[in-house]
Amino acid sequence: MLRSPLVMAALADAALPRLLPASVASVPTRITDRFQEALVEGEDGTQWIVRLSRNAAAGAAAELADTFVRLLAKRVEFGVPVAEGRMTIADRNTVTVHRSFAGAPMQWRGLTGGSRQSVNVAKALAQLHDVDPRIADEVGVPSYDSDAYRTRRLATLDRAAATGLVPSGLLTRWERALEEVSLWRFPTCLTHGPLEGHHVYGGDEVSGIGAWENACVADPADDFAALWAAAPAEAFDTILETYSAARHEAPDKHLERRVRLSSELLRVTALLDAVGVDDDRIIDRRAAALRRLNEQTVGDDSLMPQPPRAAPVVGAQPADEPGQLAADDADDIDLAEPSERDAAVEADERIHEEFDDVDDTDDAEHSSSEAHLREDDTIEIDVSRRQQD
Repeated sequence: MLRSPLVMAALADAALPRLLPASVASVPTRITDRFQEALVEGEDGTQWIVRLSRNAAAGAAAELADTFVRLLAKRVEFGVPVAEGRMTIADRNTVTVHRSFAGAPMQWRGLTGGSRQSVNVAKALAQLHDVDPRIADEVGVPSYDSDAYRTRRLATLDRAAATGLVPSGLLTRWERALEEVSLWRFPTCLTHGPLEGHHVYGGDEVSGIGAWENACVADPADDFAALWAAAPAEAFDTILETYSAARHEAPDKHLERRVRLSSELLRVTALLDAVGVDDDRIIDRRAAALRRLNEQTVGDDSLMPQPPRAAPVVGAQPADEPGQLAADDADDIDLAEPSERDAAVEADERIHEEFDDVDDTDDAEHSSSEAHLREDDTIEIDVSRRQQD
């Protein structure tokens, strides 16, 4: 059950007594979310974010994330959520309070190609991925090499297959990609985990990135998965191009293929999350999204590396000779990729009503005692007790 906004403000006040809450606004919470959040404004006008874990495991993850971001803060230019107040309540859930970031949470659908916002999102990701991954070992954040991470992905796929809700066509598609060794030869790096729009704050600039509970050393493609699903194609292209130029070392040539794979596998994670909370309505919706994705990807081999280009045969007819590419494709074997990607993005947009765990709140949960507030609703708090102290 969700706490009311006033309870969230009271928890923030207890965890950080100098906060002196004057108003509180709730943040939409999805049924499968591990944390409930609220935005609290102190008497001095400072904006704070209070986060409450929804189970003990999430609370432990929050504590590890706080230790991690304290190291990360010294190595990146954007802000990270360093807790200034923390406490554990009677049900063993954890309350953390940190300063809010300047600006508003971003929406990936609102990004545009060539915009400063898209460019700066890309630069922030490049900066994160260039951080020395050994800091993960200092605090115990999970760390994988590429083969270990591939094995982990296969294990997740096995769990999903055991539900009986993933179409066999998708399982085959993903297993092929995961077993294609050439896709999995890359240096892993420090990652946030699928970066959703509401994790990133700012305007044209990135002022801060929150929600680091899934941070690990893994595949950089994971941080682009939600962007692929939700951002317009032109914006995604700007981000990937800017990111590639900003990295200290150029990304591997199969990054974009793994981005698409990671984006598709977000639906597997979403299904397993729904199974975990045993919500039949959400399970049905997410299973339906997988069935549609299965229909949309029949015959699509774009996750796999392109076959090597055949050498030209002297005197052969340019377009019809077996073993050669058609004349229109001869200049660049990757010319097919943009149209394949555009089709994939268009397909992704058609299933957003089921996959709005990326950007939206279709699955918003409501407290049984008080209807959830919209993001722009606030409750003013009487702080006269503070003034009398």
